[in-house]
Amino acid sequence: MDIEEAFQAVGEFGRYQKRLTAPIILLQIYMACQSMLIVLVGAEPEYRIDKEETWSSPEDLIKHVTFTEDLHSIVTEWFLIKHQAYKVSLVGSLFFAGVLIGLLLEVIFGYATAFATNYEVFAASRLFAGIMNGGMALVSFVLTQEYVGKSYWALTGTLTNMMFAVGIAVYAAMGYHIRQWRTLAMAANTPGVLLFFLCLSLPESPRWLYSHGLTDKAEEVMQEMAIRNGNRVTIKLKMCAGTAKTGGSSPSLLDLVKHPILRWRTVILMYVWYVCSLVYYGLTMSASELKGNRYLSVAMYGLVELPAYPLCMYFINKPWAGRRKTTSGFLVFAGFSCMITIFLPAHSGSWLNTTTLALLGKLTVSAAFNIVYIYTSELYPTVVRNAGLGVCSMSCRIGGILAPFVPSMKTLNQSMPYMVFGLSGISAGCLELLLPETLNKPIPETIDELQTAAYQRLEEKMVYPRDENCSPTKK
Repeated sequence: MDIEEAFQAVGEFGRYQKRLTAPIILLQIYMACQSMLIVLVGAEPEYRIDKEETWSSPEDLIKHVTFTEDLHSIVTEWFLIKHQAYKVSLVGSLFFAGVLIGLLLEVIFGYATAFATNYEVFAASRLFAGIMNGGMALVSFVLTQEYVGKSYWALTGTLTNMMFAVGIAVYAAMGYHIRQWRTLAMAANTPGVLLFFLCLSLPESPRWLYSHGLTDKAEEVMQEMAIRNGNRVTIKLKMCAGTAKTGGSSPSLLDLVKHPILRWRTVILMYVWYVCSLVYYGLTMSASELKGNRYLSVAMYGLVELPAYPLCMYFINKPWAGRRKTTSGFLVFAGFSCMITIFLPAHSGSWLNTTTLALLGKLTVSAAFNIVYIYTSELYPTVVRNAGLGVCSMSCRIGGILAPFVPSMKTLNQSMPYMVFGLSGISAGCLELLLPETLNKPIPETIDELQTAAYQRLEEKMVYPRDENCSPTKK
């Protein structure tokens, strides 16, 4: 039997797989707290300056600043206002820059954040925490997909992203009750310690073992799954197609460039991931700048994502929508939601205001972000899935690096950030339509399988369904 037949035999999402994926999914709460840490730790409270004139030095400015709001953040401790305000956005970017570069070390650097003695140490700790976070985010998502059968990929992927949204709301609640920023940083980092020990017992991905020719080890993992799930079956895997060849080089990152199908898919997916990250984190980080209760605003920007996930589950499994059209539709909708804010008055008293449309944009881009994880996993063969997701994640982090600076573009024009978000979302949604649909299509295990009739080429003008009774449909 092949790997998919083995999952059918042992149970695609049995109780053992639920135990394996549970700590990985819960890990998203910790990752959300780390990703959103600067939103509250770097919040700027209301303040007044007693002496309105040109200051000769930062020390001179500090003497005349009075913070009028009961809030303790890195802004109040190190007076990151006026010409020093950019440092708050810079720290947010450094975290995602760290994610772009690379659980235990992240936990260590997470605690280093809480004990930072000055701004430079704080910024460095966020950079190194991000380095560790990036690899953990990628691997954890891949494992939630590869521990279960293909029919449950959408479910586990959705639960993973939903838990990240819950994590944002949890962080907002923590910030409301813990006003001292160092204590808040420690509290946000502590769940990582427990989850680290839970993740130590996880086995290797059977799909990865199978696709790399380690059939015996894959059989052992699948047999363990069968036993733990209460299924008395004997697993005997056949050699994975493409791995029995001798003298050939192992699949690598270069295959994403050399193979024409993978090359174009990767280019488009990189841009889509970049836009999802830019709009998602940009809108979330602007929440603390809204008038009113900043903790409620941050929580709302997290909880507003929750309705997106049932919508995803509904649309992506419908033949008339699928992965491709649904992702494109959500991205375009998010783009138009942001663009409409340009035409609204600055202080609209009606329900249709900038905040409402921004929340709607956050909901729809969250839906697109959720689907694109699942969709990308299905577009890449197993042997290069980690590499493909890694490259897409890299472009995603570039969007995260730029996101903290986009809200500050309000100094140029009040509508400028939403114009950037809007145009980015619309363009990404249009490009998404150039990719093939993966709903009810077989998942390739090797690159060679992309050449077979069962798989669709990106550059083909016609897509031929696997079912011979179906007529070709135009892209």
